[in-house]
Amino acid sequence: MAFILIVGAGRVGASVARSMLAAGHEVSVLDEDPLSHERLDAGQPSSWEDSGGRFTIGTAIERDALVEAGIEQADVFLAATHGDNTNLTVAQIAQRMFGIERVMVRVMDPARAEWYEAQGLQTVCPTRFAIGQFEEHLQRALGTS
Repeated sequence: MAFILIVGAGRVGASVARSMLAAGHEVSVLDEDPLSHERLDAGQPSSWEDSGGRFTIGTAIERDALVEAGIEQADVFLAATHGDNTNLTVAQIAQRMFGIERVMVRVMDPARAEWYEAQGLQTVCPTRFAIGQFEEHLQRALGTS
């Protein structure tokens, strides 16, 4: 069982958090929007906290919020906010300041994702995935695959 800290409780962060909690991991979620907590409860038989999850309201780039959310105990850190700059900044904080080895970050800009991968961050780039899917579908539609 790992302790996973997820920054960002949007569709991606909340879905991953629910999945990891269901798999038996300890999961803490940090988000600045108190209403984002509703995504963690959505479709669940009990509340996020009753299921064993943690939720902290705070700004991810603030050290105190990260500590309150449990970054000092985190085995894995996932940055999944809507902003590349926030994700990359907080991922580097987790990696460099708190010594977390398994840091994953969502990056929308493919060029930036590639550069940060070279710096040791595990990146997930939905844009790169979408480009590949469109190219594949277009090649099939045009009969050039």
